[in-house]
Amino acid sequence: MNIAFIGIGLMGEPMVRNLAKAGHTLHIWNRSPKKAEALADIATVYNTPASAVKDAQVVITMLADGPATTEVMINQGVIDATPAQALIIDMGSVEPEVDVAIAALVISQNKRFLDAPVSGGVQGAEAATLTILVGGSKKDMAYAQPIFEAMGRPNLLGPHGAGQTAKLANQLIVGITIGAVAEAFKLAESAGCDAATLRSALMGGFADSKILQLHGERMANRNFVAGGRSWSQLKDIKNALSLAQENQLNLPLAQCVEAGFSSLVDDYAGGELDHSAYYLWLEKNHQQD
Repeated sequence: MNIAFIGIGLMGEPMVRNLAKAGHTLHIWNRSPKKAEALADIATVYNTPASAVKDAQVVITMLADGPATTEVMINQGVIDATPAQALIIDMGSVEPEVDVAIAALVISQNKRFLDAPVSGGVQGAEAATLTILVGGSKKDMAYAQPIFEAMGRPNLLGPHGAGQTAKLANQLIVGITIGAVAEAFKLAESAGCDAATLRSALMGGFADSKILQLHGERMANRNFVAGGRSWSQLKDIKNALSLAQENQLNLPLAQCVEAGFSSLVDDYAGGELDHSAYYLWLEKNHQQD
């Protein structure tokens, strides 16, 4: 199948590689050309996003946020240049209302749309084990199923926007759990416990989780090279809190974690660090007290 992939970042690069392994023909574009050119052995690289999609049966976007997605999809002509009846899939994480509006525009042009953000980080993208959270029609989901399965495990959550809403729920769990693991490690270390030993001891018990296993290891090893960036985690928590406000919900844990990530990003220039660097923020914040 002819697939255009727009946005080659930490996640996009391994996703493209897995689509190529599955036998698809890839046409790619990225704002920073070097990232796209690194995949020139398995994909055709284009200078503009509109030129990349002109012959596509499926267009996948994996962009940073809502404004970037709107800019590329609408202002840079991706929707207009996509052929009639083609399927556009937004796999980036944006506000649900952004993809609902984009879906309406796509459908008005006799094209199809799914919102399908992912969870699993770079490790999941590399291993093709991403959790894919889909919003849209059953018919379009069935068409996209083989494409999704080349990257991970797809789940249809409901109509357009439901995938993005599910991603926000996912990110609340991830962010709050990172905060809980970081605080637990710091508490234990204050009493003389070793974080790596504590992590091993807790694995298999009620406190076990993917966050404890993967991000707990990062914290214990002080490895904060980004798999999932802190600025992106903060963006998603802010979007979740905005949605909660719209629905008159009070989410106190999310508010506390949002404040921590905001400080990590704004006060300590930690936006490009892995989101497990919440642990580092606790340390630095304590030193300032």
